[in-house]
Amino acid sequence: MNGYSVNIKDMPVSMRPREKLMAQGERDLNDAELLAIVLGMGTKNISALGLATVLLVKYGSLRNLKEASLEELTGERGIGPAKAVGIKAAIEMGRRIARDVHSRIPIKSPEDVVNTVAGITMEEMRYYDREHFRVIYLDRKGGLLSMEDISVGGLHSSLVHPREVFKTAVKKSAASMILVHNHPSGDPAPSQEDINITRRLIEAGKLMGIEIIDHVIIGDNKYCSLKAKGLI
Repeated sequence: MNGYSVNIKDMPVSMRPREKLMAQGERDLNDAELLAIVLGMGTKNISALGLATVLLVKYGSLRNLKEASLEELTGERGIGPAKAVGIKAAIEMGRRIARDVHSRIPIKSPEDVVNTVAGITMEEMRYYDREHFRVIYLDRKGGLLSMEDISVGGLHSSLVHPREVFKTAVKKSAASMILVHNHPSGDPAPSQEDINITRRLIEAGKLMGIEIIDHVIIGDNKYCSLKAKGLI
């Protein structure tokens, strides 16, 4: 960071991230330029754009930067609490927007199930190092009511009790639900335990009049639908 660094004010106006966004729109900015705007300013030794570039080189992408904790970010030279909080807030807003867009799509087919799960939760869950069991609760028209984390297990299993799954369903007056969990190994192939717990939950749902539409297992950028596999 002590090497030569161009101050943003010394750049041509067309190359300054903020001015470039105002003139051309946010779609024309690269990741470093967008991150530089979030950072606001750099330090006396490096510009905001230079600092953003250093962060992206270290973490590899905005996606990987999302996984950095506040402690890790504030440990970077030039990143104080305000900048670290700004980064986390900006990334979280993007995640919520993406979730909101998919939550407006009614679930009416197996393809809708997979698309909704992929859009709302796959990108997040594929990086977990423990199994997380999550449930997407739907209303009578297939619209999203809520999404809840039910349990967190070990490296190879996620224990879940029907009581916890259906407690929120009753509270939200859900008509149906989609089960989702991840495999930290990256392989989404269902285990016999996955199949057994799914069938137990389906039977419990029948008694309560709440349909289990599918159980989607998330791996490393791939997934498995138990419904599509004919396992439920």
